Amino acid sequence: MGILSRMSTIFKAKISKVLDRMEDPNETLEYSYQRQLELLRNVKRGLAEVVTSKKRLELQAAKLRQNVEKLESQAREAIRQGREDLARVALERKQVALQQLNGLEEQIQGLEKEQERLAAAEARLQAKVETFRTTKEVLKAQYSAAEAQVKIGEAATGLSEELADVSLAIQRAQDKTERMRARAAAIDELVEAGTLEDAFERGDDIDRELRKLSVAQGIEDELERLKKEVGG
Repeated sequence: MGILSRMSTIFKAKISKVLDRMEDPNETLEYSYQRQLELLRNVKRGLAEVVTSKKRLELQAAKLRQNVEKLESQAREAIRQGREDLARVALERKQVALQQLNGLEEQIQGLEKEQERLAAAEARLQAKVETFRTTKEVLKAQYSAAEAQVKIGEAATGLSEELADVSLAIQRAQDKTERMRARAAAIDELVEAGTLEDAFERGDDIDRELRKLSVAQGIEDELERLKKEVGG
């Protein structure tokens, strides 16, 4: 596989992935359903037009039949009156009317076949639309349920991560608390053993000795001063 072919394949795959993320199955199903409804409406409209056209032709055919009967009567009356010429004219008009009538009847038969075909197509399409509508609602419900499960799963994942962080913080706090408790217990043991008190008392003894030395030195200084004053 060449570089360009591989790049084309990768590009198509990425585009397909992006389009898949953008596509909403509910919208796709609804669009398909609306298209089928539109097609069904077109079939119904076509069927109505065929029926209307057939009715119009049937009315024209009925008028032609009446005209044929009328021309037949006129031809008979003309013969009775000895007017063969008028009878001939009436019969000629009758033939023209019959030809027109035959043409109309052929058109009517054609429209009847078209009406039957469209009626059958309408019935099939109506059944298909109803089936698709039911399937669409089921698929939409399933997709919504799956989508909700995904959101719940994502929320649970995020919650698990947050709980893990909270658990870690709690563990650190517990560890620190345990260390503080251990330190306090150690101090209590030292106090009970007198170790800390001895250390404090040793500090007090030193201070007392230092104070004694300071007092003694002061006394000696006073004695020397008095001796000088008295002897002097």
